[in-house]
Amino acid sequence: MQVLKFGGSSVANASNISKCIAIISKAIEKDKTIVVVSALGGITDNLLHCATAASAGDEQYTEYLKGIEQRHLDTVRELIPVTSQSSILSMVKKTCNELEDIFKGIFLLRELSNRTTDCVLSFGELLSSRILSASLAAQDMPNTWKDSRDLVATDSRFGHAMVDFPVTQKKMIAYFQQTQVSLYIVPGFIASDALGITTTLGRGGSDYTAAIYGSALESNRIEIWTDVSGMMTADPRLVSNARVIPDISYQEAMELSHFGAKVIYPPTLQPVMNKGIPVWIKNTFAPADAGTLIEKVSSTTGNSIRGISSIHRIALLSLEGSGMIGIPGFSKRLFESLSRQQINVILITQASSEHSICVGVESSQAAIAKISIDDAFAPEIHAGSVMPLIVEEDLAIVALVGDNMKSHPGISGKLFGVLGRNGINVRAIAQGSSERNISAVISTKDVKKAVNVLHEEFFEATYKQLNLFITGTGNVGKRLIAQLAQQEHFLLDQLRLQVRVTGLANSRHMLIQEEGIDLSNWQPELEKGNPMHLRDFIKTIHSKNLRNSVFVDVTANKEVALGYEHLLLKSISVVACNKIASSSPYSYYRRLKDLSKEFNAAYYFETNVGAGLPVIGTLNDLLRSGDKIRKIEAVLSGTLNFVFNHYDGKMKFAKVVKQAQDEGYTEPDPRLDLSGTDVMRKIMILAREAGNAIEMEDISNNVFLPASCMIGSVEDFYLAMEKEEAHFKKLFDAAEAEGKKLKFVAGYENGKASVGLQHVGPSHDFYHLYGKDNIVLFYTDRYPEQPLVIKGAGAGAEVTASGVFADIMRAANI
Repeated sequence: MQVLKFGGSSVANASNISKCIAIISKAIEKDKTIVVVSALGGITDNLLHCATAASAGDEQYTEYLKGIEQRHLDTVRELIPVTSQSSILSMVKKTCNELEDIFKGIFLLRELSNRTTDCVLSFGELLSSRILSASLAAQDMPNTWKDSRDLVATDSRFGHAMVDFPVTQKKMIAYFQQTQVSLYIVPGFIASDALGITTTLGRGGSDYTAAIYGSALESNRIEIWTDVSGMMTADPRLVSNARVIPDISYQEAMELSHFGAKVIYPPTLQPVMNKGIPVWIKNTFAPADAGTLIEKVSSTTGNSIRGISSIHRIALLSLEGSGMIGIPGFSKRLFESLSRQQINVILITQASSEHSICVGVESSQAAIAKISIDDAFAPEIHAGSVMPLIVEEDLAIVALVGDNMKSHPGISGKLFGVLGRNGINVRAIAQGSSERNISAVISTKDVKKAVNVLHEEFFEATYKQLNLFITGTGNVGKRLIAQLAQQEHFLLDQLRLQVRVTGLANSRHMLIQEEGIDLSNWQPELEKGNPMHLRDFIKTIHSKNLRNSVFVDVTANKEVALGYEHLLLKSISVVACNKIASSSPYSYYRRLKDLSKEFNAAYYFETNVGAGLPVIGTLNDLLRSGDKIRKIEAVLSGTLNFVFNHYDGKMKFAKVVKQAQDEGYTEPDPRLDLSGTDVMRKIMILAREAGNAIEMEDISNNVFLPASCMIGSVEDFYLAMEKEEAHFKKLFDAAEAEGKKLKFVAGYENGKASVGLQHVGPSHDFYHLYGKDNIVLFYTDRYPEQPLVIKGAGAGAEVTASGVFADIMRAANI
C-alpha cells in the first residue's frame, strides 16, 4: 500500500488535476494506492470568507458562494467528457445547495462557531475529492471514494482536533480489509468526533491525513505532491540560490516545518516516525524531479546544516525582576497563564541569573498574553519585585537546522559572526540540548538579509555576493567600473566572489538596481536614473538592506564624506578614495574608526595616500606586528613631483602645471596640490594612523606659491602664475646651483608634522624620483637606520582605481 497526497496547488484547476491523474496512473501500476486530496487551491479561504461575511450580516455571501459553485462546475466541464458529466455536476449543485442552507443559517443567527466553521470548510475537500474520483473513472481508472470522516476519529476540539489513533487504526484496518480495489480516493483535512460531527485537523491537515492513513495501514511509502521539488535549504522566495535537500531525517524535517518551511504540515511526520515509513516530497509540475526523501536517518552530506528556516510575525515577551531570583514557580505561573489563553509558545530562553525569562509567541496573541501575564503577576508587579511584561513586536525567528550540528563545534560562532558583520542584531537566542536547532530572534526587516547571508555562509560553496554602491563616475570612477567589469569572471571563477554594482551615483543622477547594474551599459542607464540626492541615496541603501554591502566613494565631495557615519551605523562597509573624512577634524576621523569596530563594518581609505601604493596598509601592518613609527619622510604629491621633475626653468611653470592638469594628475583646482594642502592632509592621515591625534593647524607648511596665485578662479590662478614666473625660476635656479632638485617633502617626527619645498641632493632617496611617483620612508624601531621604503606611481586614475578595487577586496574579506 502507498499513500499519495495532492495539495491545493496540485488540484487548483482542470489542467493541474490532469497532471495528478497522470501521476496516479503510473503509481497504481506499482502498488495499491490511497490518494488524499486537498480542496481546490484557494477554496478553503473562499469558504471561510463566505462564512465570515454571512456571520457579519453581509448579503454578499450569496455572490461569494456562486463563485465557489461556478469554479467547481467549470472544473468538471473542463475535465470530464460531456457524456460523463451529469452525475458529478448534479453532485456539485446538490453539495452547494447544502452549503447555501448552512450559510443562510449563519446569516440569520449572526454566529459562526468553531464547530460550524469545520462543517463549512469540510466541503472544499469533499468536492475536490469527488471530482477527482469521477475524473479517474471517466478515464477508465476504477476507484472507490471514501469519506475520511468515516475513518479518522478525533476529539471535539473543532478547528484543530486531536486524532484518536487506536480507534482510527481499527476503523481503517477493518474497512480496507473488506474492500479489494487498487485505488481509493479520500478527502484530506476532515475527520469526525465520537458523535459523528465533522472536525478538521488544522490548516494544512491534508498532509497529516496522508500520514494517518500511511501509519494505520503501515504503507510502504507516502508521497506528498506539491508545487515545489522538495524541501529547500531556504525559502526560495527569499534566497534565489536555495536548492533542494535530497534527503533529510524526520527530526530535521519537523524542525524545519515548525520554523516556517511550509512544504509539509508540522504534525505530519509524528505518526510515521516510529514505523519508519519513508515520506517523499514531490513536484506535481515536475514529476521527474527526485524530490526530498524524509526518513529515519538521513545520509551524511558533509554539511552540518540541513536547512535554514524563518517565522515571521513574532512577539517577544520578557518577564523581568529581582523578585524572580531564587524563587521557584515563576516559570510555571508564566506558562500556565499562557496556556489558559491557549497561546502557543514558539521559543523560550532564560538568563542563568534567573532575573528574566523570555518567550516568543505569535504577534496576534501578544496583547492577550500581556493582559494574562500581568494579571497573573499582579501582586509582584504592585510590590515592584517584577516589572510589567515587556512586549517587543515586529520580530522574526531565523533557525539553523541539522542533525550533524552537535558534532561540529563553531556553528553558533559562524551564525552570530555573519549576522554581526551584516549589522543584524540578535534579540534572543535558543538552542535545544539535542543541538539540532539554533534559533535567533531578529527584526522582521532583517529576515531576507539574514537568511541570505546564512545560506551563503553554510551552503554556497559556489560564491559570495558583494553589493557595491559607488558614488562618483569621473576619471577614477569610470576606470574602477571598467576594472570591475573586466575582472567579473575572474572573481567569480577564482575567488568565488560575485561582485554586483547595485548602486551608482554622480552629481546629477542616481541609480539602484537590486539585481545589479549592467556594467556594459551603465552610462545611459545612470542618465535615466533619478535626480541625485545623497540623503535619498543613503536612505535607499538602508531600506534595501542587502547583504555584504559596500559603499564606495570616488568623489572629492564633503557632503558624501560626512555621510559615512550613517552607513557604518548600519554595518555597511565604506571604501573611500575621498580623503576629506580622514583629514577632517580628528573627532570625526576617530568616530568613523570607532563605528567601524563597533558595527563590524570595514572602513578602508588606502588611496587617500599614494593612490594604489600600499602605504596605509603597510603602516598598519607594522603597528599590528608591534613595531613603532619613529619618523616618516615622504613625497606624497604625484602632481608636485611631476611638476618639479618637468620644470627646467625654460618651459614656463604655468605651462608645466597645465600639462599636469591635462594629463589628469591634479585636483580640479590645482591650487589644492600646489598650495601643499593636499600633502598636509596626507601626512596628517599617516600621523593619525600611527596613533597621533593631530589636526591640520598642527602642521607647518612652507608655502612656495605666491599669495597672488591664490586669488580668484582657476583661470585667474594660471594668469597669476604667468606673472610670477621669475619667482618660480628663482626657486629652480637656487636648487640647481647646489646640484640638487626641488622636491615637495612631507615629514613627521616626535608628534609634529611639516610640509614644504626642499633641495634634495643626489645621495637622498628622493633625488631619483621621476614622473608622478610617490615615495614614503618609514623609520621605526625595527627600521632605525635603513628605512622601509614604498615607492611607485602616486597619481593617475588607473592606479587609483586599482587601489580602490584592492580595498573593496579587503572589505569582502578576500
